[in-house]
Amino acid sequence: MLGISFTELLIIGVVALLALGPDKLPQLLKTIGKAGLGDQLFYDWRYDADGNPLPDFILNQPSSREAKILLAGDNFGCGSSREHAPWALYDYGIRIIIAPSFADIFFNNCFKNGILPVVLPAAQVDALFARAGGREALQLAMDLPRQVLGLPDGTSIPFEVDPFRKHCLLEGLDDIGLTLQHVDAIRAYEERRRQEAPWLFA
Repeated sequence: MLGISFTELLIIGVVALLALGPDKLPQLLKTIGKAGLGDQLFYDWRYDADGNPLPDFILNQPSSREAKILLAGDNFGCGSSREHAPWALYDYGIRIIIAPSFADIFFNNCFKNGILPVVLPAAQVDALFARAGGREALQLAMDLPRQVLGLPDGTSIPFEVDPFRKHCLLEGLDDIGLTLQHVDAIRAYEERRRQEAPWLFA
């Protein structure tokens, strides 16, 4: 099971802008754990050579520290095929990424790790960038059951998502959680096989 799911139904989050594509995180590849990876997110852009936060980087700014929604550029996640990338985003607190397009493997890994990647036309993403670039932080409301992104002025943007992936996000299911839904059938099969071929269990 995923740590949290979209069972909140409506996620309202501050938007962080990141008009960049891939993340370059060799630091993350040294671990198989997830805890603390949020501190390493976008490391080469976020910190200087001595590990000090760069104040101009968007995620280091006070208005973005509680961001749940990341607004990104084209082909986001390119070069981030390992699951460490969505692990770091999730650990930071990002639950939704909006971009014109995503790298395929990263896109799939997001769903497996409790992050919703939303593909919108480039013109709509550009318009959101323009609105989010103002003095006040932009808040968006993500309604996954209705597949609608709500804007502060009351307008909404529909988006597409695969029905099965939507179900998994709403139920907080990862691959293991999906398998465990069939645990009784698995146990029954194992018991039947134990009777049919006991030598396999000797």
